[in-house]
Amino acid sequence: MQIINNARVGIAQGSVDLFSDYETGGEMWTGEGSRSRSQWIKFDRSFSEVPSVHVSLTLWDMDNSHNVRADLTAEDISETGFNAIFRTWLDTKVARVRISWIAIGAVASEDDWDVL
Repeated sequence: MQIINNARVGIAQGSVDLFSDYETGGEMWTGEGSRSRSQWIKFDRSFSEVPSVHVSLTLWDMDNSHNVRADLTAEDISETGFNAIFRTWLDTKVARVRISWIAIGAVASEDDWDVL
């Protein structure tokens, strides 16, 4: 559990298309084996501490003749952003993926004091 010791809590959210490999014949659609795609998501405003980040699939277009195998994570989370990483493996065919995300954490205020 993250305990926010701050009177100011920021909530940032967004949505991003990670890839659309169907139109371009990209490796997520045509490849096999372990594959991944990542994108750095930059917050519009920095948090004062590392926030909690949640990611979810909001669009997934998969081939129905193969098993659906997918892993979506937020990694390298910092005060300024995070990496959204989608992974698949074996013979899964992924045409396109869109994710949504939300980050919740402490934000700085003009009234904050840094007493030395």
